[in-house]
Amino acid sequence: MNRVLKLMAGVAVVVTMHTAAMAADLVVGVSWSNFQEERWKTDEAAIKKALDAVGAKYLSADAQSSPAKQLTDIESLISQGANALIVLAQDSDAIGPAIEKAAAEGIPVVGYDRLIENPAAFYITFDNKEVGRLQAAEVFKAKPEGNYVFIKGSSSDPNADFLFSGQMEVVKAAIDAGKIKNVGEAYTDGWKPEVAQKNMEQFLTANNNKVDAVVASNDGTAGGAIAALEAQGLAGSVPVSGQDADKAALNRIALGTQTVSVWKDSRELGKRAAEIALDLAGGKKLTEVAGVTTFKGGPKGVEMQSVFLAPVAITKDNLNVVIDAGWITKAEACQGAKADVAACK
Repeated sequence: MNRVLKLMAGVAVVVTMHTAAMAADLVVGVSWSNFQEERWKTDEAAIKKALDAVGAKYLSADAQSSPAKQLTDIESLISQGANALIVLAQDSDAIGPAIEKAAAEGIPVVGYDRLIENPAAFYITFDNKEVGRLQAAEVFKAKPEGNYVFIKGSSSDPNADFLFSGQMEVVKAAIDAGKIKNVGEAYTDGWKPEVAQKNMEQFLTANNNKVDAVVASNDGTAGGAIAALEAQGLAGSVPVSGQDADKAALNRIALGTQTVSVWKDSRELGKRAAEIALDLAGGKKLTEVAGVTTFKGGPKGVEMQSVFLAPVAITKDNLNVVIDAGWITKAEACQGAKADVAACK
């Protein structure tokens, strides 16, 4: 029996060494929609760390919010020898030809955080409907009645509608009952904070500043909305949601100007995406990825193989969660914080 165990252990070591040797020859190309948002740097570090651990190579390109540039970026990554692609899509339809080219050449594509509705691509993200539910639930808890504004994400990003769908699941009954009135709803081109601020300013003007709650779909748009509220002396009295757990947003939670940021630990997302890209490049089928589930919730109803990670709502009551996880330091989170924030005492 002991000899068998030793033999099995020896085989495991050989297999592990062989897998690492195979990974060392692999190149993973990552196409970022834009690199201006704080969180993508965290994602990138996690992807690089996972690739470095097995000796795989990392290539990247920044589309700078241009769908046309991202199309050529992906083609360039292919021509540079990428064995697998991780794509954070700026506009999933616009980059379709590049995804088809990758599929035709047998290069696996991992749609990262944003849906690329092509059955040849894998999809990894957090449960975005649940993110929307968590956002709306915390705002609703703070303000169960009144005039609501919905600052949605980019119209070219399917996540914007997934989020809004989740938000509506929470507040629709109150809207139908007349307790909540939707007094403003708009997409935010490119998820840009300055666009969100402009939209929020227009909603405030249209409603004579009588806005009681803002369901914003990420921390960038939340920051834009809060800037508009601040200009009218309303920051801190109007609950506002977000997501991504950006450092500035977590500090706003401590300061009381933002109610919630839904934390999606992008270190785990980046790590898993890199591992999946390597698995697929090594010959695994989409259906053989660990934790895979079938998803058909996109606008086109395409059946996708997917992995969904669980998000966490961060408020002033559990701010310690992100501090304890090393996501942000206590000093960064608590700068100028109010005394009623337990994590900052």
